[in-house]
Amino acid sequence: MTFPKTRRAAIAAVSATAVLVSGAVAISAVASPHHMSATASGSTTQSSVPHPRVSALRFATAKFHNLQVAQNNGYAFFTDAKGIACIAMPGMGGMGVHFVNGSLVGDPAERIRHPEAVVYRIDHTGMLRLAAVEYVVLKDAWDAKHKHAPRLFGHTFMLTGAGNRYGLPPFYSLHAWAWHHNPAGNFKMWNPTVHC
Repeated sequence: MTFPKTRRAAIAAVSATAVLVSGAVAISAVASPHHMSATASGSTTQSSVPHPRVSALRFATAKFHNLQVAQNNGYAFFTDAKGIACIAMPGMGGMGVHFVNGSLVGDPAERIRHPEAVVYRIDHTGMLRLAAVEYVVLKDAWDAKHKHAPRLFGHTFMLTGAGNRYGLPPFYSLHAWAWHHNPAGNFKMWNPTVHC
C-alpha cells in the first residue's frame, strides 16, 4: 500500500527534518513508499502473550493516537537515509512510519513510559494509526555505562550495526506492538500485517 497523493503531501509537510542525538545526526524528511532492507543482528525470545508492563506503556502513550500531540511532545517525522518514510522488509512485513524524539535518543537511559519513537501504520484509507513504539539507544552511549545490551519487557534489544539504512552509528532497538497486534510476536521488529 502506498500513501494517497494527498496524504503523502500532508505527511511530507509534517516536518522538514528529523534531528537525532541533539542535532548530531539529521535526516531529511521526504515521504516515499519504497522498500529497503535493514541490517540487524541479535536475537531475543518473543511471545504473543502481553507483558504485564505493556499496560503501563499503553497508559503513557495513549495520547499519541493524536499525531499532533506526539509532535507537541517532541516527536518528529523520520525517514531513512534515502528519504523513505514507511519502513518495510519484503517477505517479513513492515514497521510503518516513525516519529522520533531526538532528545530521548540522545539520552542513554531506557524507560518503558518514554519510548524514543512512536510508530504509525497506514490504514486502508491511507491514514496513520498508532501501532507500536520503538526504544532506541546508540550502542556507544549504552556500552559506555553497561556490560550487556539493554532489555525491556524481558527482551534483549536488537543490534543494528554501522552501514545501516538509516545512516546512523550502531544502535540497539526494541519494538513494542502495544496498539496493533503483531502475529509474529509483540516485540518483533517486523509485523506481517503492516504494509507500506
